[in-house]
Amino acid sequence: MQVTIETVRVPDLGGAEEVQVIELTVTPGQRVAVDQTLLVLESEKATMELPSPVAGVVTRILVAEGDKVEKAGDPLLEIEVDGAAAAAEQPEPAALPQPSPTEDAAQDVPTAIAAEPPHVAAAASAGEEPARSGGEIHAGPYVRRLARELGVELGRIQGSGPRQRILKEDVQGFVRRQLQAAPTVAGAGLPQVPEVDYARFGPVAGGELSRIGRLTATNMRRNWLNVPHVTQFDAADVTELEDFRRAQAEAAQARGVKLTPVPFILKACVAALRENPVLNRALSGDGGHYVQREFYHLGLAVDTPRGLLVPVIRDVDRKGIWQLAAEIADLAARARAGKLRIDELQGACFTVTSLGAIGGQGFTPIVNAPEVAILGVARAAVQPVWDGGAFVPRTLLPLALSYDHRVVNGGDGGRFLTRMVALLSDIRTLLL
Repeated sequence: MQVTIETVRVPDLGGAEEVQVIELTVTPGQRVAVDQTLLVLESEKATMELPSPVAGVVTRILVAEGDKVEKAGDPLLEIEVDGAAAAAEQPEPAALPQPSPTEDAAQDVPTAIAAEPPHVAAAASAGEEPARSGGEIHAGPYVRRLARELGVELGRIQGSGPRQRILKEDVQGFVRRQLQAAPTVAGAGLPQVPEVDYARFGPVAGGELSRIGRLTATNMRRNWLNVPHVTQFDAADVTELEDFRRAQAEAAQARGVKLTPVPFILKACVAALRENPVLNRALSGDGGHYVQREFYHLGLAVDTPRGLLVPVIRDVDRKGIWQLAAEIADLAARARAGKLRIDELQGACFTVTSLGAIGGQGFTPIVNAPEVAILGVARAAVQPVWDGGAFVPRTLLPLALSYDHRVVNGGDGGRFLTRMVALLSDIRTLLL
């Protein structure tokens, strides 16, 4: 009986200068059927599973995974054909798929998201393409592995290859469509909070977040997910500061200004930032570079009827306590009235948020990226403090410093907060 050897060759590369063998799916001695995947080739723009043109047994494999082939017609492997009739006629090898210009960028989808399967899994819950019920799923080992890495259920994908075979491009297209739909899904990329019909349990009313409330929610979520937060706590003895502030009541009234602890806190922040400039940096988008700010524009969080706003007080280092007190009052009033300009909300290098007027013993503020730190101030309270001989009443101000741990280390944060405590405990040091 005559033995027929079929040599499987590199197909038309479709203009690609070279392709790489990224996966061998058969071994010598293995029996293969017509259209069974033999190996997977990949160019810069597309990936193609090369099917067997005949049924038979693989006798020799002439390439290895990682090899590059540069022209059509180069031999890849040999198959001993089952019977002469099977080898009588073979179809022309398919050309390498050519994605359209609009799809070129989409070919990079698996590279960009392979490390984040939860995003795909969450997006898939949108249910754009229902899962197939029953029936065999035709896909090669490479495509199946890709789908596993991306967290995609192959049963949800409609194949575009022969016999509805699922190709790499089908997986990419499915992922791309799901990601495009993801922004419309609440909490896309994270496990979703289940919807609850609260009307089942009692009377309810509905409402819509204000525009500022929606922006705040988006920014807080972005900052919390992107910034590895660390928060350190301490308390400053502000007994003397409070005594001094009360002693200035008449002067404040004459100036038409309310003198709160905030101007002193802002001045202390500038002094501490000068000594610890790491906290006055901004991290670049690539995470490998930073900008060292040499100015001191401080954001001050203001609670308004429409939501949280953070007006920026510029050049705090060049202003005195009275000027700062007047500017703080003006910005806060205009923030509550909705009369701030856009530029008055931009350019901060560090933020202070104070709940002292509301209450509470402490909280953990969220960093307002691209800033790398934020200082939270709670309500001062009189507490007994041991002076070495007895407990004496002292006014303590709780401080909480949250920072981006990619930029600020524990030592940096500790030194900054310790310096803040020293400055506020003896405001005369602000003159040094």
